[in-house]
Amino acid sequence: MRMFAILFALVLATPVRGVGLHATVLRVDYPQFAPISRFDKKPADLIIAGAALATQDNQTTGHFLGHTFETSTIATTPENVADALAQIKAQDISIVVLSAKSSELKVLVDSAPNILFFNVSSGDTKLRDVECRANLFHITPSNAMRADAVAQFAAYKRWSRWLLVHGSNPADLELAEEYRRAATKFGIDIVEEREILDTGGSRRADTGHVAVQRQIPVLVQGVKPHDIVVVADASDVFAPYLPFHLWDPRPTMGSAGLRPVNFNAATESWGGTQFQSRFERLAGRYVTEADYDAWLALRAVGEAVVRTGSNDPEVLRDYILSASFELAAFKGWPVTFRTWNGQMRQPILLYDGRITASVSPQEGFLHQYSLLDTLGLDRFESRCTQFLEGQ
Repeated sequence: MRMFAILFALVLATPVRGVGLHATVLRVDYPQFAPISRFDKKPADLIIAGAALATQDNQTTGHFLGHTFETSTIATTPENVADALAQIKAQDISIVVLSAKSSELKVLVDSAPNILFFNVSSGDTKLRDVECRANLFHITPSNAMRADAVAQFAAYKRWSRWLLVHGSNPADLELAEEYRRAATKFGIDIVEEREILDTGGSRRADTGHVAVQRQIPVLVQGVKPHDIVVVADASDVFAPYLPFHLWDPRPTMGSAGLRPVNFNAATESWGGTQFQSRFERLAGRYVTEADYDAWLALRAVGEAVVRTGSNDPEVLRDYILSASFELAAFKGWPVTFRTWNGQMRQPILLYDGRITASVSPQEGFLHQYSLLDTLGLDRFESRCTQFLEGQ
């Protein structure tokens, strides 16, 4: 017995030789209009703070196994993304958490096939479909997932007649198409559509409450009988004004009213209070969706390193896509990745700005594999051919 105790003490005293992982957060910053509300102003450490918390969490776990985790950050512009990528390559970094629009995202991912990228900003469904990449995982939910979350809740409530209001920008039109697809998928009737043009003026000056109160009701009057208004305003030009300026008083969902989000600062269920407290101590502010996505991306990588004992991106990719991978995400379900397009499957929270009113997938919707696959592109719907089926 004494000999066993001595051997056990020697094992504990022996340094564990683990692996080191250096990841980079690459954030592409775009010219921005002033937001409609000053509450929507983006913090300077957006995404960076979420990555910092994940690195702390990874280091806490990895310490016992001798693993070390380091994260560097690069904030750049669309014009300078090539230089930023060259810097990453020069440091031989193989894991990149990427925040960029789909145009820059595709260029970066295609230029570095040996790097494993984690998308934490673009909801473009095509990136999970015909434009998927084998070295690109998606943490942020697709626009299809968010639209399906709204449609499921509407179907559950039997709000089966929609007025679809969308903007005129290309991103608005793409989002509107996602809501049309979701409506068809869940047996919902879009009784009418209305488009609100973006005239390109100053949103703060030209959309003050007096002008809005006079103009918006006129744009949505005379509509066929409907249960709710679903809004597709990816450009955030008019949607926040809609809920109290409709011609007919109706619930609003989508880009305003009850919004589909991946996380929010009010989430306290499923251990969320603990996560919120740690983030607020670190950053001195509330968490955003983008911070949460960055945290989730690096925690997924950290979990893969701990489980495999490797920092090889191919080994990590294989494990992340395997049936063995799952991660607690403070949303009531363990999150995993879809083997057919690299999208993280996760619940979508329906948030009104103060509370989480509901969570999709909704009760009563069934799936042969995972209820989470009722949101977004299922295996038979995705045309992605870059991922191996059945992993």
